[in-house]
Amino acid sequence: MIVKMKKYDFLVYHKQYDHFLKQLREVGVLHVTEKPDSIAENEQLRDTMRLKASIDKAVAEAERLLPEGTQPLAAQDKPDVELLYNFEALTAERSRIEQAIEQTQAECRRMEPWGNYSHETLDSLAENGITLQAFTCPESHYDSNWEDEFNAFRIGQEGQNVYFVTINHTPVNLDADAVQFNEHDAAQLAVDIENLNGLLVAQKAKLEAWTIANLNSLRALRAEVENGIDWNRVLLSTEHADEDTVMLLEGYCPAEQEATLNQVLEQLGVYYEAYDPNIDDPNIPIKLNNNFFARLFEPITQLYSLPNYSELDLTAMFAPFFMLFFGLCMGDAGYGLLILAAAIVVRFMKPALKNWANLGIFLGAATVFAGLLTGTFFGISPTSDYAPNFWPERVRGLFLTADNYRSLGYDPMMLLAIALGIIQILFAMLLKGIKITNQHGLRYALGTFAWLVLLIDLIVMATTLLGVVMPQPVMYVLYAIAGLCALIILFYNTPGKNPLVNLGSGLYGTYNMASGLLGDVLSYIRLFALGLAGGILGNVFNQLALQLGGAMPSWIGWLPCLLVMLFGHGLNLFLCVISAVVHPMRLTFVEFYKNAAFEGGGLTYKPFSVRN
Repeated sequence: MIVKMKKYDFLVYHKQYDHFLKQLREVGVLHVTEKPDSIAENEQLRDTMRLKASIDKAVAEAERLLPEGTQPLAAQDKPDVELLYNFEALTAERSRIEQAIEQTQAECRRMEPWGNYSHETLDSLAENGITLQAFTCPESHYDSNWEDEFNAFRIGQEGQNVYFVTINHTPVNLDADAVQFNEHDAAQLAVDIENLNGLLVAQKAKLEAWTIANLNSLRALRAEVENGIDWNRVLLSTEHADEDTVMLLEGYCPAEQEATLNQVLEQLGVYYEAYDPNIDDPNIPIKLNNNFFARLFEPITQLYSLPNYSELDLTAMFAPFFMLFFGLCMGDAGYGLLILAAAIVVRFMKPALKNWANLGIFLGAATVFAGLLTGTFFGISPTSDYAPNFWPERVRGLFLTADNYRSLGYDPMMLLAIALGIIQILFAMLLKGIKITNQHGLRYALGTFAWLVLLIDLIVMATTLLGVVMPQPVMYVLYAIAGLCALIILFYNTPGKNPLVNLGSGLYGTYNMASGLLGDVLSYIRLFALGLAGGILGNVFNQLALQLGGAMPSWIGWLPCLLVMLFGHGLNLFLCVISAVVHPMRLTFVEFYKNAAFEGGGLTYKPFSVRN
């Protein structure tokens, strides 16, 4: 549900404006209408926002460094930006040491084939006119004649590469890769790596100590910078009038908090007007207020777009469908139990992820339900030959499987998926009609409602093809309803226009509706297909595991069987979860939103308030 908003216009004397904004921020309920052009052109604000981005990055890094179970010390009274610079210097030094370790390890591997050597000895040879050069090349390219012509000596071989040196009075050029000796040999480089690792441990300890001492101060600095950004954004969104003596500001407040804001404004004695905004105003912020269940699906709504103020919040409308669609795409009660158990553990172990865990609990429960419809449990189905007694005989006949419902001619789960699609599309059309009624009036929604009634009417009449017998008077009523709906669709689809124009647009709309509905309904078959694919793949992994284990002695056969089971079902679970998230989202954002005429584009409600 979208929270009702009140629009506010303020006229404030310039000497009172700072105090007015401070009080407004303390109340923390007004969403200020921003002026994007003024904000975008302000260089100081851009610099401050870049500073905030750096602080956000530092806070996130420091939070990862905080030892498990450790609480940081209290924040300083007035933290300054030096905190950020100190932390960045510490992390930069850590990165430098880590990079040095990587480079030294690479040098150690490069020098390892050359054994122990002394750089002083090499320099002494060069001073006495002896040039020692090192080379490497593939064994197939090594020419044994180099040993006589250039005084070459093979040092060793690693894989297909040959390592050799030449000793001459002058440098030689060979068809091989020249190697430059490091000042330290492999043994010395290994010592260097140990020393660097010691420095890294010490640097990480410094970072942990700094984090414990200063994390809350860094957070306080971030809040202070954010408050400054918010303050400057409000100032840049303020209009100046009467030679800068009067400040004009506008914003929006939730109607439920209007009394609190009005009380403060009366005490300040500023001039203001509060009124209901035009529902087509694009600047009205959107605040959602849903029940516990629907609130869990709000992040999914925000992935696409918030509704605008003139339409319905569809979160509560698609939430039950999304949950059921997720379960059908997973299609395995065993996987559902795993998701359910994992979500319960996360809920109690990670309180910060409580809402996501609650969503996981509902999705896991839906998966268990969908799996029990077909009797699929970790890939074991009622028709699995390797587990004929997994389900009791009296239970096996209750599942929605093709074997139990051969008379239908189609898999019952496919028919269920199509039925759910028809129901959701019809529900979306109902919501579209309600939306148009709210925005423009009932007569503009008659065409939408006529399509809804006509489709339901045709579905009822189609039941006669399945053997349902209806009295003749009932059929006459259904025919009359269909005819009335057709008249509205063809001649009253756009009130106020010429009937002939409406006829043309009605015929074109009928073509679009017929072709569009067919494609939309067929999209829901994937719910059945994905669930079926996951069950088949799980069944295949079960058979592979049993065949591999059965081919070995029983005392060792259980191990490869277990490994195949864990890997196979782990992979299948991962693929099923991806498909069970992506496809219900597609059905929601494409089929459901399209038929509900969802517009979106709503702005998130962000009140001007003190950040802590």
